[in-house]
Amino acid sequence: MSDYDVVVLGSGPGGQRAAIAAAKLGRTVAVVELRNMIGGVCINTGTIPSKTLREAVVYLTGMTQREMYGSAYRVKDEITKEDLMSRTEHVMGRQIDVIRSQLSRNHVALLTGVGHFTDPNTLEINDGTGQNRIVTADKIIIATGTKPARPSSVEFDNTTIIDSDGILDLARIPQSMVVVGAGVIGIEYASMFAALGTKVTVVERRDNILDFCDREVVEALKYQLRDLAVTFRFGETVKAVEKYAHGAITILESGKKIPAETVMYSAGRQGVTDQLDLAKAGLEADDRGRITVDEHFRTSVEHIYAVGDVIGFPALAATSMEQGRLAAHHACDEPVHDLNLLQPIGIYTIPEISFVGRTEDELTEHKVPFEVGISRYRELARGQIVGDSYGVLKLIVSTEDRKVLGVHIFGTQATELVHIGQAVMGCGGTVDYLVDAVFNYPTLAESYKVAALDAMNKIRQLAVIGD
Repeated sequence: MSDYDVVVLGSGPGGQRAAIAAAKLGRTVAVVELRNMIGGVCINTGTIPSKTLREAVVYLTGMTQREMYGSAYRVKDEITKEDLMSRTEHVMGRQIDVIRSQLSRNHVALLTGVGHFTDPNTLEINDGTGQNRIVTADKIIIATGTKPARPSSVEFDNTTIIDSDGILDLARIPQSMVVVGAGVIGIEYASMFAALGTKVTVVERRDNILDFCDREVVEALKYQLRDLAVTFRFGETVKAVEKYAHGAITILESGKKIPAETVMYSAGRQGVTDQLDLAKAGLEADDRGRITVDEHFRTSVEHIYAVGDVIGFPALAATSMEQGRLAAHHACDEPVHDLNLLQPIGIYTIPEISFVGRTEDELTEHKVPFEVGISRYRELARGQIVGDSYGVLKLIVSTEDRKVLGVHIFGTQATELVHIGQAVMGCGGTVDYLVDAVFNYPTLAESYKVAALDAMNKIRQLAVIGD
């Protein structure tokens, strides 16, 4: 007899949902987690702190009110790190309490420490006191997440040269910052600090940012960031970072030198698998610490599963939650639907970006005919009320059957609005539904109807001229 039916390594979004799902199915479940990391990276250093920080920045800087009260408007003239962190720490504390309560209510045991395999069904848990504990399980779910990747050539000091986890430990808001890497995390933090008045330079070896997003949306974001005095250095690679008493100089391969008070590396993520002793379980990870799984999130060892960031793309909290739930159901031999392929993407820059479905470039490459409907926030009463004159919603509609193929949003509440389009697409809906639907007025959701009418008018023109 094993100690538990299911043991989950990690209490982040994927691990938490996996543990609770298995417990709901009547299994005995335990979660292994460090004492100070309940909720995983998501709650303690990643998603929740960064999004709360963003909310504090938007509020205190008065960014959303400047259309009405002028470009110099601020809620607080001198914004300090303490102003930002008080809100962040409050939310983090509340979320940790929520997770503890959920695990307790569902009778999930919380085993404190770091676990590693001693054989495919056995884990040794080191709680830091020298009192190691051995537990066995019929099924094991790995949800250990990731940590920032740190180039070996860079001397991180967590003060001047930091990774994204070090943002929360900064002593003050820097006057200048170099962000190395323009991925989602890098560009989110670049926009936040630019809004605070930090002079930000983004260094990216590729020729653009967020190449998986709609091109027009990306161009709109770059315009807004440049308006906040962000400088982009595309096609550039960092050769070295030299640290000095009052900051650092980032030296590029091209010979350019960029002085800044702080340098933040956002060079991707590394799976936290190095301490698991995977080989003793018959498993291995790739060079980025990621574990390969099948469509049921099962590894090459039949009773061991892996979910969340540790398995790679898309590495989002929302998808990790669903992966955890599905893996638990499969591990418990319970029927469940496969993961829905229609997953929304949310990028919490200032302003927000969110989309679901396919982009124009993808459809063009696959020779799928489509038409585009556009709605601009400045033409909506609600857009005027909230002071957003730059926001835009784009609908991509099939000209053959009028189904909605993609929704791309840039602006206020983009990450909330996208779910309307997701629901329509998930039900196989057409643009006709959005044309006929009645939306509350005034709302930003009304942009769907405006964009739908725009797309239908263009499709109608095709029919008229074609006849």
